[in-house]
Amino acid sequence: MKFSVIIPLYNKAPYITATVESVLAQSFMDFEVIVVDDGSSDGGAELVEAITDPRVRLVRQANAGVSAARNHAISLARGEWVAFLDADDWHHPRYLDTLANVQNAYPQVDTVAADFMRLPHAEGIWPPCWPVIKNCPNVELITDLPRRWMAGPCFFTSAVTVRTAQLQKMQPCFPLGESCGEDLDLWFRLAEHSPVALARTPLAAYRLETEGCLTSTHKTTIMRPFLQRMQVRALSGDLSARQSRSLLQLVAQFKVSFARQAIVSGNRIEGLRWLLKGHDAVQSKRWWLTAVMALFFPGHFLKEWQLWRMRRTLAQPKRLEGIAVTTRTAYIAAQRLKPLRSIKEVCTEFGI
Repeated sequence: MKFSVIIPLYNKAPYITATVESVLAQSFMDFEVIVVDDGSSDGGAELVEAITDPRVRLVRQANAGVSAARNHAISLARGEWVAFLDADDWHHPRYLDTLANVQNAYPQVDTVAADFMRLPHAEGIWPPCWPVIKNCPNVELITDLPRRWMAGPCFFTSAVTVRTAQLQKMQPCFPLGESCGEDLDLWFRLAEHSPVALARTPLAAYRLETEGCLTSTHKTTIMRPFLQRMQVRALSGDLSARQSRSLLQLVAQFKVSFARQAIVSGNRIEGLRWLLKGHDAVQSKRWWLTAVMALFFPGHFLKEWQLWRMRRTLAQPKRLEGIAVTTRTAYIAAQRLKPLRSIKEVCTEFGI
């Protein structure tokens, strides 16, 4: 068997059927689907149970978090590759077929991923209107993932496949009890040992439903555990000089992001503290712009700047996804943004 598609499920009943159906609609047929229900209370597990396709397996466990659910599914995987999929995301019908071709073309890699679309959780946008996929998409071989990530996230969990044997050697792959950055922690550990092959075409769709933990303006006073582990690895002496340098610079860039979050939420002192902690990024434009914001910009300007960034991200196709969102989706997003005049209105309209 080529693929084990694993889906952790917790209270996603409105979406789980469509998510599983996006897998069953694949043009590549050699796969199994493992749904691990993490103690849902909304009837989502029963919806999966009602799916009659024999390739779909439902496994139940007491609520232990998304990391435990993914680890459980990995331990049960029978496919050569594990394909990750969250319970409210979608796969393009040619997702598995395209990544199987990339895997065959790059046998030296353990991780194969694809570009993706970020779509607001809004009426008229879902299901995704996929662009036409070329038979042979361009493939980027990433040998320095932290440096590549500093230019912007290049994939997300539902657009990643990893060799099952490698994952099972690394168990528990996802840190138990964590639900913030636990996936990034794994991708960077994998990339320290082999390159990542990235298919440069959007093959997965990510639902923008609520603020993620990495974009939240709350609780930025303590560095996330996954960043602490990355910093420890970078300083351990076990990595090459280039890997250590790139990892430290990435950690510093996250600190700059936390500084911006603190500043926009009105906590300038906390923002300056994060900037000092992120001194490894002092040569970047983001560091200096954030420093100027903290020292000189009035509070109302910062809020308007944040609103402008949100509007730009939602309205411009190339900022909504890895490559390009469809014309229909971009048009819908742009039209919905026109009357919105505050951050609260944008968040309410798009469910973010």
